[in-house]
Amino acid sequence: MGPRRRQLKHPAAEAAQFRMRAAIGFVAVLLALAALGGWYFKLQVIDHADYATRSQANRIKPRPVVPGRGLIYDRKGRILADNVPAYRLDVVPDQAGDIPRLLAQLSRIIALTPDDIAHFDADRKATRGFRPITLKLRVSDVEAARFAVDRWRYPGVDLVPYLSRRYPHGALFAHVIGYVGRIDEADMAKMGDTSTGFTHTGKTGIERYYEDALRGRIGYEQVETNVEGRALGTVGRVPAISGADLRLSIDLDLQQAAAEAFGDFDGSAVAVDPRTGEILAMVSLPSFDPNLFVNGISTTDYRALMDNPSRPLFNRNVIGGGPPGSTIKPFLALAGLDSGLRTPQDKVFSTGEFHIPGQRRGYRDAHGGEGWTDLRKSIAQSVNFYYYKLAYDMGIDRLDTWVRKYGFGEPTGIDLMGESGGIVPSPAWKARHSREPWYVGETVISGIGQGYWKVTLLQLARGVASLADDGQRRRLHLVQQRRDGYNAPWVPLPQPAPVRITDNPAHLRAVQEGMMATMQPGGTGAAIQRDAPYLIAGKTGTAQNTSRKGNISLNPHALPLSLRHQAWFIAYAPADHPTIAVAVMVEHGGFGASTAAPIARKIMDAWLLGKKPEPTISSDVVAAAPASAATNVAAAGAAPVVAPTAQHPAD
Repeated sequence: MGPRRRQLKHPAAEAAQFRMRAAIGFVAVLLALAALGGWYFKLQVIDHADYATRSQANRIKPRPVVPGRGLIYDRKGRILADNVPAYRLDVVPDQAGDIPRLLAQLSRIIALTPDDIAHFDADRKATRGFRPITLKLRVSDVEAARFAVDRWRYPGVDLVPYLSRRYPHGALFAHVIGYVGRIDEADMAKMGDTSTGFTHTGKTGIERYYEDALRGRIGYEQVETNVEGRALGTVGRVPAISGADLRLSIDLDLQQAAAEAFGDFDGSAVAVDPRTGEILAMVSLPSFDPNLFVNGISTTDYRALMDNPSRPLFNRNVIGGGPPGSTIKPFLALAGLDSGLRTPQDKVFSTGEFHIPGQRRGYRDAHGGEGWTDLRKSIAQSVNFYYYKLAYDMGIDRLDTWVRKYGFGEPTGIDLMGESGGIVPSPAWKARHSREPWYVGETVISGIGQGYWKVTLLQLARGVASLADDGQRRRLHLVQQRRDGYNAPWVPLPQPAPVRITDNPAHLRAVQEGMMATMQPGGTGAAIQRDAPYLIAGKTGTAQNTSRKGNISLNPHALPLSLRHQAWFIAYAPADHPTIAVAVMVEHGGFGASTAAPIARKIMDAWLLGKKPEPTISSDVVAAAPASAATNVAAAGAAPVVAPTAQHPAD
């Protein structure tokens, strides 16, 4: 084998090859650097605004600032509804992840009730996922501390400070001020976008009627957070505007006196300044604690209220009412004068039993035959015969027209929601509710406030205030003044001009004299005028729940409670210069003179004399009615009392 041939190097070719490889590598590196530079340019320049926004969103979180709800005061500036600091737990579903798992974890450090979870689930279905939803209201200080330690474990969950509503006088003003409650789907639909950030809204009473004023305007703040979501500070703020404060015309002391005057009785009372239409006191008993509803009432507490046969949630002044009995007589007397059917001097002869011409059936008087009776005597002694005949002569259509002029059959316009307009008897009303025709006998009993009548206590209070104020019918109202800001002045709320209920001062004076005679010896209300250092003008009334059988009249105090008559009383004082008008209704109270009138006297004493009332004692045996009425029977279920001349119970 021959010798191996030696390959010779070609320096020029190798150099050219190296230069080619170097150029390719350089171009590749250059292209890579260009691509990297282009990517950086895209990130830093082209997409800068987008990434800056994302970064800011991670660092800066907008948070709604809920304004303080407006405060509510009584006429002397004493607080009736205020706000107290509290914490709530909010969850943003889009940020919280697995909701069931989150709830299970949170329940280990914060007590979550089934009601809390149910409210949260309902709100989550009705709300967009990026909006915070309240999981629990009124988180305790201990629970707040536990959550703060492990805050980083719960993205999308925040502990939010807020102001919770508080009613320091509890049940005393429940049916006047009402209460706030958690916003539900119906509230959100009604409020629209303005509900964002708010957790509560007015549900009843003043809180609901003046919701827009009390709520205020939502604000926002920009909160800087760290990577764990913990707030570091505030970098921007749009201030919230607090709700307006309201000053009511109600007097706290008089409200307390009115509630105490009822003792164990159920019923309602309204006291009015006849010169202005301002409500001085308004109670509906029994009542309830509105604080139970603020952050969600428990099922147990709500069931207890609903199962109470006395219906503490029922506002007797606004949506209650019934036949007014003899308290309607002053207004019918005025209608007889204004319509031209009667003069103050006209007399009818009361035989104790009124007969419609051509009919054998008689309509009896409570006190028997009273002989010759004019308008003043008919009011003072509550002579039914006078009003049977007046209603018959007037006819139901004319009666309907005149009593509507005095404000019956329509709401008073008080600043509370859901007020009933009541019922004025008429053939048109009956035709809408029955297939039976209108009978003349129904006209006759309408003259004494029985039959289809439904009158609210607010209507009677406005009516008696109109009589006291020389025939001026004013709008009843609860809110006296408004203040938009703590340092702002109080501004009176404008009220509509009063409407005259009669154009004849002599007619009105005759009715007023009849009401003053009611409180004098011989009148049905004389007992409560005794020892009073001021003159009272009033009218007693009793609306019967049971009627006589033949010549037998059942003593109302011997009947089961549910069958006893409703006791009514209206009055104003001092009669020569009225500053207060009062209407009182006692449920199942028996007689107006013996039950409702003493309560009214205590209310007037508290306002005019500053006296604190002794509570009225409710029992199966109540003070006796006037001597001409049937004798009381002590024991429930006792035998009926024979009272041949009585159909309508004594007032």
